[in-house]
Amino acid sequence: MDKKIEISEIGKFLTDGMTISIGGFLGCGNAHNIIDEILKTDVKDLTLVATDTFFEGKGIGKLITNKRVSKLMASHIGTNKDTQQQVNDGFIEVELVPQGTLAERLRSAAAGLGGVLTRTGLGTLVQEGKDVVTVDGVEYILEKPIHIDLAILKAYKSDKAGNLLYKGATRNFNVPMAGAAKVTIAEVEEIVENGELDPSIVHTPFVYINHIVKV
Repeated sequence: MDKKIEISEIGKFLTDGMTISIGGFLGCGNAHNIIDEILKTDVKDLTLVATDTFFEGKGIGKLITNKRVSKLMASHIGTNKDTQQQVNDGFIEVELVPQGTLAERLRSAAAGLGGVLTRTGLGTLVQEGKDVVTVDGVEYILEKPIHIDLAILKAYKSDKAGNLLYKGATRNFNVPMAGAAKVTIAEVEEIVENGELDPSIVHTPFVYINHIVKV
């Protein structure tokens, strides 16, 4: 089993209006090379799921600067002036999701669950339009799963089957995004033969990975 593809093939997985997710936190763990490859295509009107949009014109922020995103689900946008401006101009529709809630909504999609109950956001704008469930006299917001068309991850090492290892903090949101997507592509620095990775230290198992790109 060999899931390696060339980075030049990324375009065939992209369609206007699709939902994509990109792992990382302030650029750490972004698949920078795949992001650059996306920008070589004409894809637009994307719904982007990410913890943040980094800085304008850098990493994941390039998709914002180049106006490829029409809807954004993220935990914060305070570091990217282009994101703030496009939200204020009405070009981007934004849904701010508490960071822990974002992770759990992705995990719910990966696990086939109907959602997660949380008290985070009760009585705030986060609660608007959502169901509130009472359990043992305590109210919780029902946060529904986030289902993704294409997840783009960045890992340090992979075997040919797609088992992934991350380095340091780059694990972050790359891990929960894998199982939430119909198709998951991982950008990796090194590919080894199947059987070379110790199964006890694999961070993302091969069953969640459709394709790997070595850069």
